[in-house]
Amino acid sequence: MKAVGRTGGLAVSADLLGFHPPIRPSAAQSLLLPMDDAQTDHLKAYGLTYRVVQAGIKAEWLLNYRGGSFLMPDGPAIRRDAALAGVSVQGVDEAAVTAVRGEVEASNMDAVPLEKAPRVAVYVPPNAPPWDDAVTMALQYAGIAFDTVWDFEVLSGKLASYDWLHLHHEDFTGQFSKFYLIYAGTPWLAEMVRFNADAAKRLGFGTVPDLKKAVARKIRDYVSNGGFLFAMCTATETLDLALAAAHVDIAAAFADGTPMDPDADHKLDWSQALAFSGARLEPSPQVASFSDIDGHQVNAPGRRQPLGAFKLFNFSAKIDPVPTILVQNHRQVIPDFYGLTTSFLRDRLKPGDTVLADEEGAPWVKYVNGDHGKGTWTFFGGHDPEDQQHQIGDPPTDLSLHPHSPGYRLILNNVLFPAAKKRELKT
Repeated sequence: MKAVGRTGGLAVSADLLGFHPPIRPSAAQSLLLPMDDAQTDHLKAYGLTYRVVQAGIKAEWLLNYRGGSFLMPDGPAIRRDAALAGVSVQGVDEAAVTAVRGEVEASNMDAVPLEKAPRVAVYVPPNAPPWDDAVTMALQYAGIAFDTVWDFEVLSGKLASYDWLHLHHEDFTGQFSKFYLIYAGTPWLAEMVRFNADAAKRLGFGTVPDLKKAVARKIRDYVSNGGFLFAMCTATETLDLALAAAHVDIAAAFADGTPMDPDADHKLDWSQALAFSGARLEPSPQVASFSDIDGHQVNAPGRRQPLGAFKLFNFSAKIDPVPTILVQNHRQVIPDFYGLTTSFLRDRLKPGDTVLADEEGAPWVKYVNGDHGKGTWTFFGGHDPEDQQHQIGDPPTDLSLHPHSPGYRLILNNVLFPAAKKRELKT
């Protein structure tokens, strides 16, 4: 199943180019897409850049230059696309491009070529659950095409067809996010349980947890073979729990209502996980939490922590281009937002993880990245960057009201990241 969304916009106004006066279009040879406050729609700028690269046109990502701007050849088709999308572009002649390159070379900046638009997949069940997905909405708003995949496609090896995979809400432990504690009796939860149980049976698994563990291993293999994985909310924590629990039934409490094996924590094999280590499982089937990885524990009575703000780290663009790409933004401090998994305790991270953003003075981090085999994974806590306490049944966020969202920019950094030309890195 393929889905794509595009939204039109107003024509670009020269008044929005701020203190950077434009060159006459007749003299321009390149187009600069500014990503600082001069940009009229930050999110759609990613979509425009994606489509340019998808068309085989060379573009560059100017890391740390005016919020992570994009540079590409000038042309009437690109200008028309920009005008329709409401994206600010600035025509620049050869002398101006030379001046920009000089500034980039002399500062903590870099120019990264964008080679090939990644093939994008979103992991979502065919009978979509009753909540929205921030990444799907970002892709649709930006105008970036994507396919949807689920357990049948993952287990049949179809992930090899994609460069980039997103996971959002799935509970890979097979406990259905313990929704039975709050939503028991709702038709959508009954359908979710039935649908997953049927899929497990059709795919030859005795239980839903066994199915989800197998899917988690396939996703890890996808990363190991060179894929780019981006996960948010529940999928971050539960993917690693499923990977570590190859020989532990961590969903037994859901199945029969009894407490978990008290020795389950010691049976977890964290060498099989991507990001986390040493976590302790939630032993009670009556507490809507998975483990102690999440620092905020939004649905655990007496443990819930208030929201603050998280700050993006600064990296050396020339030495650490990967984390630099992932934190490109026009804002460094971003209001936090809840999810079933909101944050990650610092002492549950593996030593090789790169922290991209945290809350100053807090024991948790918000945004982390790392390598596994030939590939890369990025975990981002929380549900929706523009809805701090999103609830099931709430209307989806209207991104036309948030075209400058710094949180959604982090999502789109990850989407475009695989297009960056690979080179020997020092990280």
